[in-house]
Amino acid sequence: MPVIRNSSARRRTALALALAGLAAGATTGAGPAAAQPKAAPAPAAECSAAYRIEQKLTTGTTWRMCWRYHKEAGLVLEHISYQPPGEARPVKVLATARLGQIHVPYDDGRNEYSDLTQAGFGQGLMDLAPGECPGGTIKTVRVPDAWDPSRENVKGLCTTTRSRGHAYRMQGDTANKVFQKQGKDLLVYTVNQVGWYEYITEWRFQDDGTITMNVGATGTLAPEDYDAGDGRGWPIGKGAKDYATSHSHNVFWRLNFALDGSSRGKVEQYDSKVSSPAGGRPAPTNRTTRTEVVRELAGDARNMRWWRVVSATGKNKDGHTRSYEIVPGPSAKYPGRGYTKHDVYFTEYDKCEQFASDNLPDCGAGHGKSVDKWVDGQALEHPVVWVNIGFHHIARDEDQQPMPVHWQGLSIAPRDVTAMNPLTPAELADQNGHRE
Repeated sequence: MPVIRNSSARRRTALALALAGLAAGATTGAGPAAAQPKAAPAPAAECSAAYRIEQKLTTGTTWRMCWRYHKEAGLVLEHISYQPPGEARPVKVLATARLGQIHVPYDDGRNEYSDLTQAGFGQGLMDLAPGECPGGTIKTVRVPDAWDPSRENVKGLCTTTRSRGHAYRMQGDTANKVFQKQGKDLLVYTVNQVGWYEYITEWRFQDDGTITMNVGATGTLAPEDYDAGDGRGWPIGKGAKDYATSHSHNVFWRLNFALDGSSRGKVEQYDSKVSSPAGGRPAPTNRTTRTEVVRELAGDARNMRWWRVVSATGKNKDGHTRSYEIVPGPSAKYPGRGYTKHDVYFTEYDKCEQFASDNLPDCGAGHGKSVDKWVDGQALEHPVVWVNIGFHHIARDEDQQPMPVHWQGLSIAPRDVTAMNPLTPAELADQNGHRE
């Protein structure tokens, strides 16, 4: 996160910005397709080719989505669907997915920023060199109401594929028989500069149906901030002269689910409790309970607690209801503001509720400006998920120069979306459920 924002950047955020579309091309992946049933008719496109990303990975999975560029939030992905081998048609996952805020408070209490809504995140889209998008395509983005007219069109969106290592490995029943597959991901990302920092906003779509979203902060520490304003900053440079002020990066994601094409999903919370051995049993017991979240919730991550968003209409081939589990990454929760005190928020959809803090739209008298104010007891029928992942940045010598990327983020993982591992080899396709 930029350790300092210059005054000109703050002044520029006062400009009125217009929402603009992106000039882009579809991404199509070539490669061997896995054996699967006769292809169904191609799904209807929900956006024009200029706004569409479609990638068939070499493992047989196809991801489809639309995209656009928002004047404050930056990249927005829409109509996201997943079609693994063996599924006759795409499974819709998300209606929209984007950043909801990047909140940056400094330890000395002198500065606090909302990078999306106050510091020009959307205007800071950076050109990408070919080497930053290896094997992929860089698309040109039109930046709305560009502060610098010469930078209205930015080569700023990369779509590419990348290997991630083992998708699975299993020793077969026969000697020297090993089942293994190397996983493949579709990556979609931009780089946005705010002050001295540069944010890599990365969306990773795995061939097993998992979606991982990360923000990586890089760039440089602000030399103007080497004053240890917090009184406890870390020394940077020779001796103990320059102390970089510590600060937090609190990143919010806004996820509007549409599992199987329906917005009327439900949310469930699961908690497990381990008890001491009892009844002559040799080991402790573990009991897991399910709680249906029927009203808006500000939730806190705990040991052995998790949430899932459940489809209102879709089931897999085993007759089990499809869902996606929310898997937050490591987080340093910042308790200084009401909206950063919780790890996840489930709110009823409201078109006006767009940013987790400093919400810009005028939602009417008495309507809160941050996500914590929106949890007010409404029934959850069309849930929107806000996930808050924090990072406390205490600078170190290795942060210069330039600063290595530090990542924070989460995943959403399919739970019963398919009846078996979507990458199961044909030889094991009959091993579903009980077997001798």
